[in-house]
Amino acid sequence: MAIISRKEAREILAGLLFETEFHAGEDVNAIFALAVEDRDIPADEYISRGYFGVYDNLAEIDALIGEHSKGWKTERMSKMSRSILRLCVYEMLYEEIPYRVSINEAVELTKKFDDEKARPFVNGILNSVKNALEAK
Repeated sequence: MAIISRKEAREILAGLLFETEFHAGEDVNAIFALAVEDRDIPADEYISRGYFGVYDNLAEIDALIGEHSKGWKTERMSKMSRSILRLCVYEMLYEEIPYRVSINEAVELTKKFDDEKARPFVNGILNSVKNALEAK
């Protein structure tokens, strides 16, 4: 399979995180392996690292999202918005990617895969997270 761009990898990763939302409580290793096999997902280090990075740090990521979502519990958010938020917050915490790049990519994913009303919601939460991280 051809080498993919970071943008394509993010789209695949957001889709995997979204799929996993429908299998709550199941083994993420098995879900990932099955998805890779069934969908012929490329062996991309970023996809694997990001997927397991989100789930290895899910409590911290969700707590940060919840802290900045102004009264919205993460379980009330759409599965796609929650998946995109988790991906971006993971990048902000654990990847060496400028915050503004991660946020912009998250907004683009939201435009492509979620309801149009979700874009300002996702953008607002992520900017609040960014401001808090920069203040540390």
